Amino acid sequence: MPLRNVHVLLLGLAMSVSACSGGGSYVWVDDLHAPPAPPPSEYVIAAGDVLDIRVLGHEELSDPKVRVRDDGRVAMPILGELNARGVKPSALRSELEARLKDYVKEPSVTVNVDEMHRPAISILGEISHPGTYPVEPGEGLAQVLAGAGGVTEFANRSRIFVVRTGPSPLRVRFTYDSLIHGDAAAAAFVLRAGDVVVVE
Repeated sequence: MPLRNVHVLLLGLAMSVSACSGGGSYVWVDDLHAPPAPPPSEYVIAAGDVLDIRVLGHEELSDPKVRVRDDGRVAMPILGELNARGVKPSALRSELEARLKDYVKEPSVTVNVDEMHRPAISILGEISHPGTYPVEPGEGLAQVLAGAGGVTEFANRSRIFVVRTGPSPLRVRFTYDSLIHGDAAAAAFVLRAGDVVVVE
């Protein structure tokens, strides 16, 4: 599909989401009562991740480079398919060891995440390089706008929005000044996979 058509589709998505959130209504980022950030915890496996799964002393049962498919599953020798998405590596290790007991005496398994899938967001409107961009965990709006070349000279610097579809539709408004000056609320806002940024 031509890139222009992709941008048109994404813009339509952003408009439909904003309509769902109250006919163009929004909440200022300063008024957004975000829940406190959860404490750091063990990584949760996502679709697209590449795992290094090894069974000690049994190379034939190991797979040093297995990618988690879009359906969240991985295929392992003898065991067949298992769900990995949304599971912590330690939990997947325990499941593998439990299932391998039918084939191996006291199996010892290691599960490492070799490559993490980077979630993506879309940036539309008065931005130098609109498109879809991967985001790092914890990355904020100022960083991704800079990575997309910054806003154009025609941008309305008081109308920058993040449109989020779930778990409930949300449209959050920012000003350019709040982003470049690192205002507390703007700096604390963390982007999520599937977010759509619209610069009017």
